[in-house]
Amino acid sequence: MALDPGKDKPVEAPPPKSKKKLMIIIVAVVVLVGGGVGGYFIFAHKPGKHEAEKVEEKHVAKPVFVPLEAFTVNLLSDPDEQFLQVEMTLKATDEPEAESIKEHMPQVRDRILMLLTSKHGSEITTPEGKRLLSSEIIKQMNTPFSKGEKPQAITGVFFTSFVIQ
Repeated sequence: MALDPGKDKPVEAPPPKSKKKLMIIIVAVVVLVGGGVGGYFIFAHKPGKHEAEKVEEKHVAKPVFVPLEAFTVNLLSDPDEQFLQVEMTLKATDEPEAESIKEHMPQVRDRILMLLTSKHGSEITTPEGKRLLSSEIIKQMNTPFSKGEKPQAITGVFFTSFVIQ
């Protein structure tokens, strides 16, 4: 310790500066910069592609599924006589479409039966044949049931059971 020239008391050296104060300042600066950048992106962000997609998603109606009773039909003769037993579910775009399908169920079943009985077993045993059959059923279902009616909006046919004997 050194002596103060005018006093007989020793002069104490100043305490070493703590790093704690420096760390607090650095953390405060980082928080302020982060807050500024975050605020910029939140408030200055223009609505873009993502918000437009969110708006569209809100207006999309949930699909409605209409299960049909099982169909058992004779297929056109290949070498041997074959039978087809199939269960399927139709996918409608919304509840009013599903109700329309239910109201016209006899016509729905008739159209599908006529289509199924016009097939050979060899045509529908492959996955591609089943996809083709599905698209043909959709086409049949989307034809209006009577003149002046709007077409149905069936977007999918799902086979829940498919057995050929």
